[in-house]
Amino acid sequence: MGNPALVDPTAVRATAAEAWIWGYPILQNYRTLYPQAVDDADPRHVGGFGVFRHYPQPFTPANTDVVTPNNDTPYSWAWLDLRAEPWVVSVPAEDRYYVLPLHELDTPYAGFIGARATGQEAGDYLVAGPHWQGPVPDGTAGVIRTATELIGIVGRTYLGGTSPEAVEELKGIQGHYRLRPLHAYTGTAAPQPAPNPVWPVWREEVLGTVEFFSFLDFLLGFFPVLPAEAELRGRLSDLGIDGRGEFEPAALPVEVRAEIERGIADARAELARAADRTVGSAGLFGTREQLGTDYLTRAVAALKGLYGLPAEEAWYGGWAADSEGESPLNTGEHDYAVRFGPDALPPARFFWSATMYALPDRLLVENPLDRYSIGDRTPGLLHDPDGGLTLYLQHKRPADAQHSANWLPAPDGPCTVVVRLYGPDQRALDGRWTLPPLTRR
Repeated sequence: MGNPALVDPTAVRATAAEAWIWGYPILQNYRTLYPQAVDDADPRHVGGFGVFRHYPQPFTPANTDVVTPNNDTPYSWAWLDLRAEPWVVSVPAEDRYYVLPLHELDTPYAGFIGARATGQEAGDYLVAGPHWQGPVPDGTAGVIRTATELIGIVGRTYLGGTSPEAVEELKGIQGHYRLRPLHAYTGTAAPQPAPNPVWPVWREEVLGTVEFFSFLDFLLGFFPVLPAEAELRGRLSDLGIDGRGEFEPAALPVEVRAEIERGIADARAELARAADRTVGSAGLFGTREQLGTDYLTRAVAALKGLYGLPAEEAWYGGWAADSEGESPLNTGEHDYAVRFGPDALPPARFFWSATMYALPDRLLVENPLDRYSIGDRTPGLLHDPDGGLTLYLQHKRPADAQHSANWLPAPDGPCTVVVRLYGPDQRALDGRWTLPPLTRR
């Protein structure tokens, strides 16, 4: 453990700023982990580590705790503690889109189990932490190795409609997702359990104070030093932030604490500037190999869309302005249409959708159809005579029957639309396919 009194205060500010940017996704991840896996009094609690909690019900305008909610693929949440032994994730054979992405403590993805990545057959997948060296049991379909001891799963499974029957069908599929510690899977003796830590109680204000580094110090105990972070981890260790969970800001020399506070302010301003420059999701999410050491981009991703999927899994797009250049879109003043030509339909291997949100809250919009999104799986959708597809985005229901069939209800005011392609074609990934303009009618 370092001695902060011996550290040059002039170097502390830069180290604190760099470490805050690097550690921001870790703390944002803990912000979700704590109520879901630790605090059993919180309504968001999933049941602890090693338990799935499924949410089969589609979102409605009454759900206000998540912005730009995804109404295509309801979530299955879980957290795994890999310190004592690996876990086995088992999935059934499925004829629909699903993905169980496994994110690490600092939010890169260790791997994916799902229709795109591993296929649609049933399988058992071993998830092993950084220190495990045991044999892989026979019968497993694959192995996912992680760089951190704590990981999370934010699973998505396609919901085929909003009817009670569709929800019950989804429940049945989600109920076949299984989590088992390795010893239960192999029928062997349980290993010695890992010690139960004293989890720090999450408080929002820690993100802007020196206490940020107390939380980071605790969480680094689950995060072995990786070569790419060794130099920064060394400088943090000199300040007493070494993963032992014993960092005490009050014990710092006054001048060192002041420089850390200045570094935090620098980092928060840098993150805000970077977030303002970021207008799309390209490059924000992915594996450790894909993201590299661009920690600022990783922090922007945690700020703007924690647990977003990488582009090869799901492509996200929308319209910053209409064809006349007006921004934001305003369906209180205009009706809009968008036409996909017969050779320019959204290129998705699994399915695509467009979801309407009211601004500024980015929540779903009340409407007489209870239709919050539209896409290739929407019942009754009518194609143009040439095979193309025209969608109508407006507040009032269109009088024309075909327009009404292809109507995406909108608020009486500003709005935004998110288009999602699941299993996007390479044409969407490399920019050969783009969204057509949104025109006023």
